[in-house]
Amino acid sequence: MSEHLPPEALDEWADALRERFDLTQEDVPIALVLKLAKDVADGVARPAAPFSAFVAGLIAGRAGGSPDDIKNSVDAVSQLASTWKA
Repeated sequence: MSEHLPPEALDEWADALRERFDLTQEDVPIALVLKLAKDVADGVARPAAPFSAFVAGLIAGRAGGSPDDIKNSVDAVSQLASTWKA
């Protein structure tokens, strides 16, 4: 089983992803994605956080994939999570 990534290694992992997939820092907004995960975990359920991050990325990609598209999709998913009533 692999070890969990310590929080301080997140930047190294993000750099590796950016390099491998030719992405910029704007393409991979760590703080925005972590806020989304928190919003969904708090508003819906913890297991919904990674799935919701995937969906936000899918939405952003379908919209064009620009930094603004990423922010807009994350904001939309966060907004839905903040009003979620199961």
